[in-house]
This record gives sequence, structure tokens and C-alpha cells, in this order.
Amino acid sequence: MAKRVARQLPLKLRKGRKTDVRAQFAALCWRIKNDKLQVCLITRRTRKRWIIPKGWPMNGQTPANAAATEAFEEAGVSGEVFDLCLGVYSHSKPQKVDNAPIITMVYPLHVTHVHSKWPEKHERRRKWLSPRKAAKKLSEPALKEIVATFNPKKIVR
Repeated sequence: MAKRVARQLPLKLRKGRKTDVRAQFAALCWRIKNDKLQVCLITRRTRKRWIIPKGWPMNGQTPANAAATEAFEEAGVSGEVFDLCLGVYSHSKPQKVDNAPIITMVYPLHVTHVHSKWPEKHERRRKWLSPRKAAKKLSEPALKEIVATFNPKKIVR
């Protein structure tokens, strides 16, 4: 029996409403190169820590599609995004006044095109690594686990 995957619906955001917990959507961008699995990391704009592309919800987009938009804008990659949340990690932005915790949901994006030009090219670095090596460069423990254990064969198409 084939496994059914629930389709995500586009979000309808209420203007001017903040909650005690904020949500972001991230893309775990992956490709197969020379028969090896690689994932894409980028640097943050301010500090040069390694992260995966992520951003805030976008009105009218599903969480997965919002993650794909961020992947293009921040990492210059595009491809097939899946409506399957690989996992969730939390963090906060201490430089922000409200310091609200942020829950980030991670969606897989199979990269089919690596762009030479993209909106944030001059603000970030992009690097392709094995999942194990990529996980070692990340700070958040739950994100490290999501990246280190990622297996594209487990994605339901």
C-alpha cells in the first residue's frame, strides 16, 4: 500500500500579529554529485557562521515553497521541494528586542539548478559538503542531527 502524504495549504497570515513563538521555514538543499550525497550550507549575513537557507512565512505560500524561495534568494539554488518536514529545531535571535524563541521547520529541496547569480550572492558564501561534514559546521544540535541523518531515499514522492 502506497504511503499518502498530506498536501500543505498556502498560509494566510494575519497582519500585525506576533506570537510568543515565531516560525521559520528552512530548506535542506541536496544533490547527488559523482555518486555522493551533498548538502548546501551558506553563511549568515552578519556573523560568518554556517547555516541552511531559512526565512519567515510568506503569505500565499506553503511552508515548503517558502523554504524553496529562501533557498534561491540566499543560496542561489532551485529544484524540487517536498511537503515533508524533516524535523524541527529552535533558536532565538538575541539581538532582537522581543527575543522570542523561533521554531524552524526543515524541508528537503532536491537541487536541479545551481545559479551563478542570485539576490544575496554578495552577502553570503555557499558550500557543498557531505551531510556528516556539514553537520559538524552547524551550531544548533537538532539541526546537526537532521542534516547528519538525512537520507533522500526516505522522501516519499
